[in-house]
Amino acid sequence: MGAVLERLGLTVPIVLAPMAGGVGTPALVAAVSQAGGLGSIGAAYLTPEQITAHGQAVRAHTDRPFAVNLFAPLPVPTVSADQVAGACAELAPFHASLGLPAPALPEHVQEDFETQFAAVVALQPAVCSFAFGRLVPAHLSQLRRAGILAVGTATSVTEARVLEADGVDAVVVQGGGAGGHRGGWQEDALADTVALTRAAVNAVRVPVIAAGGLMTAADVRAVLGAGATLAQCGTAFLLADEAGTSAAYRAALTVGGETVLTTAFSGRTARGLANAVSREVHTPLPYPHQNALTRPLRAAGAAAGRADVLSVWAGTGYAQATAAPAASILARLTP
Repeated sequence: MGAVLERLGLTVPIVLAPMAGGVGTPALVAAVSQAGGLGSIGAAYLTPEQITAHGQAVRAHTDRPFAVNLFAPLPVPTVSADQVAGACAELAPFHASLGLPAPALPEHVQEDFETQFAAVVALQPAVCSFAFGRLVPAHLSQLRRAGILAVGTATSVTEARVLEADGVDAVVVQGGGAGGHRGGWQEDALADTVALTRAAVNAVRVPVIAAGGLMTAADVRAVLGAGATLAQCGTAFLLADEAGTSAAYRAALTVGGETVLTTAFSGRTARGLANAVSREVHTPLPYPHQNALTRPLRAAGAAAGRADVLSVWAGTGYAQATAAPAASILARLTP
């Protein structure tokens, strides 16, 4: 553990989970890094220019190391006209309730990974993390030459072993209670975080970063005790002063409810608070098509204060999240 902490210059063994879509603002990233942890920019939905701008904004507030997270490149699946029509029909009542035009699948459904990756390499953060799959050897070589640590995401020991064989510098193991998207791609164990951490530490030689449902200092202490090098926390920071969590999102977390695994918003499995969309959308398009299709609805819902149409991503322990400056939250998480 010491070598990784020393290389990154961390004084707190905690990583801010990358939260794409506006929650993980540069201010939040910078605040966590400045307080001794590792802030992470969730850059999966950002253009190359936005990646550069976000990185510059972080550096305007801190000279501490930070990470940038991308979704690993995957082929865009083909969808039929009937699939699109069915998905649009399910969303149409929600659009109508907000006075939006009928749902329509845009031509551009995701950012180009290669140009995003080039922007990350040019930015030269301390870490480039990734989820949803693997990077090819050429990508890992570029990161190595640039002195950027490569960190993959696994939801099982099987995936962790594959990432280690690929040559990553560390692996995030994501337990089943984590909020947001499941980061794996092959075999999701939906395991208890401590148990998965212990199993991964025994299975791979690279450092393991534990994620999923870590809301307290005791939670962090438990995964470090299981052999993790660092603990990654996201849901714990949803109510941070610096977070870009919308007012409707914040209110929904306060009201509460059960968390569910759903593909309704993006086409990939993610954990969040159950709401009308997660209950009533049954035939979503595969990712990234569904994510692009629901973007106008989510944006309008946030503006209108309608949490029933938002992707309120949250881990199982979200009720323990507190509204406070990020540095205070980090201090409370520190064992």
